[in-house]
Amino acid sequence: MPQTMVTPYLFFAGRCEEALEFYREAVGAKVGMVMRFSDSPEPPPPGVLQPGFESKVMHCSFSIGETCLMASDGCDDQTKFTGFSLSLSVPTEAEADRAFAVLSEGGTVQMPLSQTFWSPRYGMLTDRYGVSWMVMVPGEC
Repeated sequence: MPQTMVTPYLFFAGRCEEALEFYREAVGAKVGMVMRFSDSPEPPPPGVLQPGFESKVMHCSFSIGETCLMASDGCDDQTKFTGFSLSLSVPTEAEADRAFAVLSEGGTVQMPLSQTFWSPRYGMLTDRYGVSWMVMVPGEC
């Protein structure tokens, strides 16, 4: 019997392919399947897709570590990421430093990496695509 699970689905407002490449380099993302709107067996209903989005990513899947995520360009260039953060746990402070530095390039740091009472290394940022991240080394349980 299949398990119930929640998978983040991110909409990149026409920049999905660019974001996937960025996450490959930044956090070692592995891209699975990619389907473009032009490859769909059924075209979107008239007026749903912004002109020029025909060759954009309709659906894709990728993984970061053991976590599967899904993404799309969406149907237009109006996507906003609000109300959530992706939490990236890495095993060492050096890995946290590297991931935080790369993810924050072109983005905004909300909280620089530092020691907290729950983690030897924790920081928050919004990347160049508007996705909010919390980068951390897990503390002891």
